[in-house]
Amino acid sequence: MLDIDLIKTDFPILDRKVNGCPLVYLDNAATTQKPRPVMDASRYYYEAQNSNIHRGTHSLARLATSTFEKARITIASHLHAAAPEEVIFTSGTTDGINLVANVLSLSEMIRAGDEILVSTLEHHSNIVPWQMLCQRTGAVLKVIPCHEDGTLDLAAFKTLLGARTSVLALTWVSNAFGTVNPVREMVAAAKQAGAMVLIDAAQAAPHLPIDVQSLGADFLVLSGHKVYAPTGIGVLWGKASVLNGLPPWRGGGEMIKEVTFARTTYNSLPFKFEAGTPNIEGAIALAAALDYVNEIGLSRIHEWECQLARAAIEGLSSIAGIRIYGPAASSGIVSFGVEGLHHYDLGTLLDQMGVAVRTGHHCCQPLMARFGITGTTRASFALYNTEEDVDTFVKATHKVVGMLR
Repeated sequence: MLDIDLIKTDFPILDRKVNGCPLVYLDNAATTQKPRPVMDASRYYYEAQNSNIHRGTHSLARLATSTFEKARITIASHLHAAAPEEVIFTSGTTDGINLVANVLSLSEMIRAGDEILVSTLEHHSNIVPWQMLCQRTGAVLKVIPCHEDGTLDLAAFKTLLGARTSVLALTWVSNAFGTVNPVREMVAAAKQAGAMVLIDAAQAAPHLPIDVQSLGADFLVLSGHKVYAPTGIGVLWGKASVLNGLPPWRGGGEMIKEVTFARTTYNSLPFKFEAGTPNIEGAIALAAALDYVNEIGLSRIHEWECQLARAAIEGLSSIAGIRIYGPAASSGIVSFGVEGLHHYDLGTLLDQMGVAVRTGHHCCQPLMARFGITGTTRASFALYNTEEDVDTFVKATHKVVGMLR
């Protein structure tokens, strides 16, 4: 069991009140709150190390560069990457997916008639960049359907895989329903078919251990702000053998070896894909965040979050007309609708009682359309949430449903 009372002391924002009520923060799938060690790492960088990196010879430049590259090593270790240079810093998951989609089109590896395979569960950020790639290249977007319980139709997936499949772009954990996809099985099948694979691990990273070498994908992306780090920092991991064969996307400083007006030669990994001054503080804080969750233990965190989700579902189950979307408590996400009530009204009134949940389509409009709804109310749990939070949320939801009916 986690010492939640001790953990909560690391998150000062949880002490505040909202509309006169103690804050119950259950919007963690959108962004997590930040613990003191992460904020301390950010503050220390600006107070004691702030300088641009890689190019300077003065003491602060060397110190900042060393701290930044140590962060890359920490993140590579967390992902079980083969080497630190496989870790590319981005602004987040969306940026990482766009980077991959763009360099694949620039490389001319994707041709007219090739197929890009995504799933019904995808966030818009793992749909739209591939649609844009298809428009540029003449490739075709194919979609893996899902069952009524929010799990993917694996039989349909295997039927869709074929000689034309160039890319499988798949979320590990659905941000809308909390479905945990069988990524290892699906990656293996896609690789056997000769496709490249990108895994969206934005929702997996805060809860599940990641071993990119055993996973077998070509690319994996994540966002720092989902895993207790600041916004504006993320990671694209890619196999060095794959990344080395791809052209850069953005041009500028650091991604070059030599520039003349006649030609430019590009830098080696990871710098080839890191044009311009990076988010130095964000990378350092992300490493601190990963150290923080690893000290607690991801398996313990995931077990606790699922326990809270089960308790929430049990407490909500007596509401007439409620529907839970996705596999019950397969992750720390509880996504639901109540017949005759609009999710926005429910979320707005919960906020009046200090309970922060997410309402809407969760950037998953095709998934919502699949179920004939405009959105859901989503409660998502993190390592600092408590049984008392669940109790407050359940009681507030019952009260709001009674008011609206």
